This record gives sequence, C-alpha cells and structure tokens, in this order.
Amino acid sequence: MKLVYTGKTKNVYALENGNYLLKFKDDCTGKDGVFDPGENSIGLTIEGVGDVNLRMSIYFFEKLKEAGIRTHYVSADLQETTMEVLPAKVFGKGLEVICRLRAVGSFLRRYEEYVEAGAKLPSYVEMTFKNDAKGDPLVTRDGLVVLGVMTEKQYDAIKAQTQEITAVVAREMEARGLELYDIKFEFGYDADGEVMLIDEIASGNMRVYKDGEYIDPMTLSRLFFA
Repeated sequence: MKLVYTGKTKNVYALENGNYLLKFKDDCTGKDGVFDPGENSIGLTIEGVGDVNLRMSIYFFEKLKEAGIRTHYVSADLQETTMEVLPAKVFGKGLEVICRLRAVGSFLRRYEEYVEAGAKLPSYVEMTFKNDAKGDPLVTRDGLVVLGVMTEKQYDAIKAQTQEITAVVAREMEARGLELYDIKFEFGYDADGEVMLIDEIASGNMRVYKDGEYIDPMTLSRLFFA
C-alpha cells in the first residue's frame, strides 16, 4: 500500500488492484473540544469513533446498494478499520455537500436574521469548497459551472442523490426514535464523468437529535446499533 493522502478523519492508500483503501481515524471535526460536523478543523479525538463510523458507513452503503444508488464502496475490514473503495476523482480541490432538514450550525449562524433555530428546512442542499484557510466558502450552482468544477448535469445529479440519500438516512434514524437535522457528504466521479457518493456516511458527519436534544457521535452510534 502507498499512502496518497492524509485527511482529517481518515488516511487514503493506493492498492495494487487500482482501488483505494480508507483507514478510519478517531479524530473528529469541531472547535474548542466540541464536536461540530460543520467545522473545517480537527477539534477533538474520541477513542473508537473510527470503528463506529466505519460500521455505520457499511450499513448505509449496503442500503444504498439495495436502492440502486451508486457509491464507491467495495468492501470493509472492521478488524483493521478500513474500507476498500473504487477510484474516483474529486470535484475541484475538494467539495462538501450538506443537506439540511433543520436550521442549526453554520446555516443558523449565517441566516439567524431570517430563520428560527431548529426551523424545518425542505432538504436544503448547499455546497462548500474544502478550504480551511478560507473557512470552507459556499459556492452556488452557477459558480461551480463557471469555475469549471462540474457541469450542470453533474450538479443536478449530486443534488438529487444528496436528497435521496438523506431521505434514506432520515428514515433509518426515525425508525429508532431519532431525528436527522443535517448531514455532510462528498461526491466524486468516474472516468466517464458519472457521479458517485464517496467518503463515508457516519455519525461524525451528521447532526442527530432525540427529543430535541443533540446526540454526540459515540452515543448516536450506540443508539443506532442497539
């Protein structure tokens, strides 16, 4: 294996078969020791979070496979906390896609003059460039096309898939008495330009509440698999 990328929450290795291996870490994004999936830097380390993030990712990738939604997932090894994935190119220098069902986090901070905390949102999708120095700036559909990051067709495919995947996750949470407030995804594309979900679907990338109270990632994973 050859290390090709060191990320905040996982490392990426190249495999001899042309695929890649993701090694999950116990690091979480946040600020001042408080977890926040919307932050762009590591804020804390939670022992075992890499393992539970992988377990949840496996669960949801299998669900998406059943639903016919294309992802980069191939297989996983829980003993090694790794996941084998198909090769995919990222959009630009990295793009995050957020789907919001309630007004919390950075969305609320930006628009608190126009929306109440916790207000319901209609599967609102927004995209940000992964750039720590610039605070992960928001970018519009037109901006992405003008900058040559993606085509209009790719944007529309990402938005549709984001809302569809979010609905799957939200239903699974609801079945356990939990409510999904928002979730963060990453997408890439293959040699033919076809969009696919990449990275992970885990408690560290979403905000989930129970009876109006926020559930931290480790507690969420425990409740989810109870």
